[in-house]
Amino acid sequence: MAKPRLLLFSDLDGTLLDHDSYDWSPAKPALERLAAADIPVVLNSSKTAGEIHAVREQLGNTAPFIVENGAAVIVPANCFGPGPEQVQSFGASRDEVLTLLKECRAEGFQFRSFADMSPAELAGHAKLSEPEAKLAKDRAGTEPLLWEGDEDSLAKFREKLDEHDCRLVQGGRFLHAMGTFDKADGVRFLLGKYREHFEQDRLIAIALGDSPNDQHMLEEADIAVIVRGVHSESVSLPSQSRAIRSIKAGPAGWNECVLNLLIEYGY
Repeated sequence: MAKPRLLLFSDLDGTLLDHDSYDWSPAKPALERLAAADIPVVLNSSKTAGEIHAVREQLGNTAPFIVENGAAVIVPANCFGPGPEQVQSFGASRDEVLTLLKECRAEGFQFRSFADMSPAELAGHAKLSEPEAKLAKDRAGTEPLLWEGDEDSLAKFREKLDEHDCRLVQGGRFLHAMGTFDKADGVRFLLGKYREHFEQDRLIAIALGDSPNDQHMLEEADIAVIVRGVHSESVSLPSQSRAIRSIKAGPAGWNECVLNLLIEYGY
Protein backbone atom coordinates (compact mmCIF):
# COMPACT_ATOMS: atom_id res chain seq x y z
CA MET A 1 0.00 0.00 0.00
CA ALA A 2 1.29 3.47 -0.93
CA LYS A 3 2.12 5.69 2.01
CA PRO A 4 -0.38 8.48 2.70
CA ARG A 5 0.18 12.08 1.72
CA LEU A 6 0.70 14.27 4.81
CA LEU A 7 -0.43 17.87 5.31
CA LEU A 8 0.52 20.00 8.33
CA PHE A 9 -1.36 22.93 9.85
CA SER A 10 0.68 24.79 12.46
CA ASP A 11 0.19 27.65 14.88
CA LEU A 12 3.20 29.97 15.20
CA ASP A 13 3.71 31.76 18.55
CA GLY A 14 4.53 29.23 21.26
CA THR A 15 4.27 26.34 18.81
CA LEU A 16 6.64 26.58 15.83
CA LEU A 17 8.10 29.83 17.21
CA ASP A 18 9.47 30.16 20.74
CA HIS A 19 7.02 32.07 22.97
CA ASP A 20 9.63 34.62 24.10
CA SER A 21 12.32 34.81 21.41
CA TYR A 22 10.25 33.80 18.32
CA ASP A 23 13.14 31.47 17.41
CA TRP A 24 12.22 28.51 15.17
CA SER A 25 15.68 26.93 14.83
CA PRO A 26 14.94 23.98 17.21
CA ALA A 27 12.39 22.83 14.61
CA LYS A 28 14.85 23.01 11.72
CA PRO A 29 15.52 19.23 11.45
CA ALA A 30 11.80 18.48 11.05
CA LEU A 31 11.25 21.43 8.69
CA GLU A 32 14.10 20.26 6.45
CA ARG A 33 12.70 16.73 6.36
CA LEU A 34 9.22 18.05 5.53
CA ALA A 35 10.64 20.16 2.69
CA ALA A 36 12.61 17.20 1.32
CA ALA A 37 9.42 15.12 1.30
CA ASP A 38 7.41 17.97 -0.31
CA ILE A 39 4.95 18.00 2.61
CA PRO A 40 3.13 21.36 2.88
CA VAL A 41 3.23 23.25 6.19
CA VAL A 42 0.22 25.59 6.35
CA LEU A 43 0.86 28.35 8.89
CA ASN A 44 -2.32 29.16 10.85
CA SER A 45 -1.84 32.06 13.24
CA SER A 46 -3.25 35.16 14.89
CA LYS A 47 -0.54 37.05 12.99
CA THR A 48 -1.37 39.34 10.07
CA ALA A 49 -0.69 38.59 6.41
CA GLY A 50 2.37 40.87 6.50
CA GLU A 51 3.76 39.15 9.59
CA ILE A 52 3.23 35.68 8.15
CA HIS A 53 4.79 36.68 4.82
CA ALA A 54 7.93 37.62 6.79
CA VAL A 55 7.96 34.27 8.65
CA ARG A 56 7.38 32.35 5.41
CA GLU A 57 10.40 34.06 3.87
CA GLN A 58 12.57 33.00 6.82
CA LEU A 59 11.31 29.41 6.60
CA GLY A 60 11.33 29.16 2.81
CA ASN A 61 7.64 28.26 3.08
CA THR A 62 5.51 28.40 -0.09
CA ALA A 63 2.26 26.80 1.13
CA PRO A 64 -1.08 28.59 1.58
CA PHE A 65 -1.55 30.25 4.97
CA ILE A 66 -4.31 31.30 7.35
CA VAL A 67 -4.18 34.76 8.95
CA GLU A 68 -5.62 36.39 12.07
CA ASN A 69 -7.18 33.31 13.69
CA GLY A 70 -9.06 32.37 10.52
CA ALA A 71 -10.05 35.82 9.23
CA ALA A 72 -8.77 34.84 5.78
CA VAL A 73 -6.93 32.18 3.80
CA ILE A 74 -4.29 33.26 1.29
CA VAL A 75 -3.50 30.80 -1.50
CA PRO A 76 -0.35 31.76 -3.45
CA ALA A 77 -0.50 32.05 -7.23
CA ASN A 78 -0.25 28.73 -9.10
CA CYS A 79 -0.54 26.70 -5.88
CA PHE A 80 -3.26 24.32 -7.08
CA GLY A 81 -2.63 24.84 -10.79
CA PRO A 82 -2.28 27.97 -12.95
CA GLY A 83 -3.98 31.03 -11.49
CA PRO A 84 -3.53 34.24 -9.48
CA GLU A 85 -3.23 34.56 -5.70
CA GLN A 86 -6.56 33.84 -4.00
CA VAL A 87 -7.81 35.47 -0.79
CA GLN A 88 -10.82 33.84 0.90
CA SER A 89 -12.25 35.93 3.77
CA PHE A 90 -14.51 34.76 6.60
CA GLY A 91 -16.72 36.79 8.96
CA ALA A 92 -16.60 40.36 10.26
CA SER A 93 -14.00 42.90 9.15
CA ARG A 94 -11.66 44.66 11.55
CA ASP A 95 -13.54 47.94 11.01
CA GLU A 96 -16.73 46.28 12.27
CA VAL A 97 -14.88 44.92 15.31
CA LEU A 98 -13.37 48.34 16.08
CA THR A 99 -16.80 49.98 15.89
CA LEU A 100 -18.11 47.48 18.44
CA LEU A 101 -15.08 48.00 20.70
CA LYS A 102 -15.70 51.76 20.61
CA GLU A 103 -19.23 51.12 21.89
CA CYS A 104 -17.86 48.85 24.62
CA ARG A 105 -15.39 51.49 25.78
CA ALA A 106 -18.19 54.08 25.93
CA GLU A 107 -20.03 51.70 28.28
CA GLY A 108 -17.05 51.65 30.64
CA PHE A 109 -15.21 48.46 29.67
CA GLN A 110 -11.47 48.83 30.27
CA PHE A 111 -8.98 47.51 27.72
CA ARG A 112 -6.20 48.65 25.42
CA SER A 113 -6.17 47.29 21.89
CA PHE A 114 -3.60 47.38 19.10
CA ALA A 115 -5.41 50.36 17.54
CA ASP A 116 -4.76 52.32 20.76
CA MET A 117 -1.03 51.57 20.81
CA SER A 118 1.85 53.19 18.97
CA PRO A 119 4.28 50.80 17.26
CA ALA A 120 6.76 51.48 20.08
CA GLU A 121 4.24 50.59 22.81
CA LEU A 122 3.08 47.46 21.00
CA ALA A 123 6.70 46.43 20.44
CA GLY A 124 7.23 46.52 24.21
CA HIS A 125 4.15 44.44 25.01
CA ALA A 126 4.71 41.87 22.25
CA LYS A 127 8.52 41.71 22.30
CA LEU A 128 8.70 42.83 18.67
CA SER A 129 10.84 45.33 16.83
CA GLU A 130 9.04 48.53 15.78
CA PRO A 131 8.93 47.47 12.09
CA GLU A 132 7.43 44.13 13.19
CA ALA A 133 4.91 45.98 15.38
CA LYS A 134 3.81 48.04 12.36
CA LEU A 135 3.09 44.80 10.49
CA ALA A 136 1.13 43.52 13.51
CA LYS A 137 -1.04 46.66 13.54
CA ASP A 138 -2.00 46.27 9.86
CA ARG A 139 -4.97 43.97 10.44
CA ALA A 140 -7.93 42.76 8.37
CA GLY A 141 -10.36 40.93 10.65
CA THR A 142 -9.33 40.84 14.33
CA GLU A 143 -8.29 43.20 17.11
CA PRO A 144 -5.97 41.92 19.87
CA LEU A 145 -6.23 43.64 23.23
CA LEU A 146 -4.94 43.74 26.78
CA TRP A 147 -7.70 43.53 29.40
CA GLU A 148 -7.46 46.18 32.12
CA GLY A 149 -10.69 45.46 34.02
CA ASP A 150 -11.65 42.78 36.54
CA GLU A 151 -12.91 39.24 35.89
CA ASP A 152 -16.59 40.14 36.39
CA SER A 153 -16.44 42.91 33.80
CA LEU A 154 -14.53 40.59 31.44
CA ALA A 155 -17.45 38.13 31.56
CA LYS A 156 -19.87 40.97 30.72
CA PHE A 157 -17.56 42.11 27.93
CA ARG A 158 -17.68 38.62 26.40
CA GLU A 159 -21.50 38.70 26.61
CA LYS A 160 -21.57 42.07 24.86
CA LEU A 161 -19.45 40.72 22.00
CA ASP A 162 -21.63 37.59 21.76
CA GLU A 163 -24.73 39.77 21.37
CA HIS A 164 -23.14 41.29 18.26
CA ASP A 165 -21.98 38.00 16.67
CA CYS A 166 -18.41 38.56 17.80
CA ARG A 167 -16.31 36.75 20.37
CA LEU A 168 -13.17 36.94 22.49
CA VAL A 169 -10.46 34.31 22.09
CA GLN A 170 -7.42 33.76 24.34
CA GLY A 171 -4.18 33.73 22.37
CA GLY A 172 -0.62 33.31 23.55
CA ARG A 173 -0.21 36.94 24.72
CA PHE A 174 -3.42 38.81 23.99
CA LEU A 175 -7.17 38.42 23.93
CA HIS A 176 -8.50 38.64 20.37
CA ALA A 177 -11.82 40.34 19.58
CA MET A 178 -13.11 38.91 16.32
CA GLY A 179 -16.09 37.68 14.33
CA THR A 180 -17.46 34.17 14.65
CA PHE A 181 -14.84 32.71 12.30
CA ASP A 182 -12.14 30.42 13.66
CA LYS A 183 -8.81 28.89 12.68
CA ALA A 184 -10.82 25.78 11.78
CA ASP A 185 -12.65 27.61 8.96
CA GLY A 186 -9.39 28.04 7.09
CA VAL A 187 -8.42 24.44 7.78
CA ARG A 188 -11.70 23.13 6.34
CA PHE A 189 -11.36 25.36 3.27
CA LEU A 190 -7.81 24.20 2.54
CA LEU A 191 -8.52 20.55 3.30
CA GLY A 192 -11.17 20.73 0.58
CA LYS A 193 -8.64 22.26 -1.82
CA TYR A 194 -5.94 19.68 -1.07
CA ARG A 195 -8.35 16.73 -1.25
CA GLU A 196 -9.56 17.92 -4.64
CA HIS A 197 -5.99 18.45 -5.86
CA PHE A 198 -4.73 15.07 -4.58
CA GLU A 199 -7.96 13.15 -5.12
CA GLN A 200 -6.18 9.85 -5.81
CA ASP A 201 -4.16 9.94 -2.58
CA ARG A 202 -5.02 9.19 1.04
CA LEU A 203 -4.51 12.48 2.88
CA ILE A 204 -3.67 12.69 6.59
CA ALA A 205 -3.98 16.12 8.20
CA ILE A 206 -1.78 16.91 11.22
CA ALA A 207 -2.43 20.05 13.28
CA LEU A 208 -0.10 21.53 15.91
CA GLY A 209 -1.03 24.19 18.47
CA ASP A 210 -0.46 25.28 22.05
CA SER A 211 -3.39 27.42 23.23
CA PRO A 212 -7.22 27.50 23.40
CA ASN A 213 -7.53 29.41 20.12
CA ASP A 214 -6.07 26.30 18.43
CA GLN A 215 -8.76 23.98 19.84
CA HIS A 216 -11.06 23.82 16.81
CA MET A 217 -8.15 23.61 14.38
CA LEU A 218 -6.86 20.59 16.30
CA GLU A 219 -10.31 19.00 16.18
CA GLU A 220 -10.41 19.25 12.36
CA ALA A 221 -7.21 17.22 11.92
CA ASP A 222 -6.69 13.47 11.81
CA ILE A 223 -3.78 13.89 14.25
CA ALA A 224 -3.77 16.68 16.85
CA VAL A 225 -0.45 17.66 18.44
CA ILE A 226 -0.70 19.87 21.53
CA VAL A 227 2.68 21.52 22.00
CA ARG A 228 3.61 22.21 25.63
CA GLY A 229 3.40 25.89 26.48
CA VAL A 230 1.96 28.60 28.71
CA HIS A 231 -1.69 27.79 27.91
CA SER A 232 -1.41 24.20 26.65
CA GLU A 233 -3.06 22.63 29.71
CA SER A 234 -6.22 24.57 28.80
CA VAL A 235 -6.43 22.74 25.46
CA SER A 236 -8.65 19.64 25.51
CA LEU A 237 -7.57 16.45 23.78
CA PRO A 238 -9.87 16.13 20.74
CA SER A 239 -11.89 12.93 21.06
CA GLN A 240 -12.40 12.51 17.31
CA SER A 241 -8.71 12.76 16.45
CA ARG A 242 -5.60 10.89 17.46
CA ALA A 243 -4.09 13.26 20.03
CA ILE A 244 -0.50 13.74 21.17
CA ARG A 245 0.97 16.06 23.82
CA SER A 246 4.61 17.05 23.36
CA ILE A 247 7.07 16.59 26.21
CA LYS A 248 9.23 19.54 25.18
CA ALA A 249 7.93 23.10 24.80
CA GLY A 250 7.63 25.26 21.70
CA PRO A 251 9.67 24.50 18.57
CA ALA A 252 11.65 21.72 20.28
CA GLY A 253 8.37 19.92 21.05
CA TRP A 254 7.15 20.64 17.51
CA ASN A 255 10.33 19.13 16.08
CA GLU A 256 10.17 16.03 18.28
CA CYS A 257 6.55 15.20 17.45
CA VAL A 258 6.81 15.92 13.72
CA LEU A 259 9.95 13.81 13.32
CA ASN A 260 8.26 10.90 15.11
CA LEU A 261 5.21 11.15 12.83
CA LEU A 262 7.37 11.35 9.70
CA ILE A 263 9.19 8.18 10.72
CA GLU A 264 5.88 6.45 11.51
CA TYR A 265 4.46 7.20 8.05
CA GLY A 266 7.58 6.27 6.14
CA TYR A 267 9.10 9.69 5.52
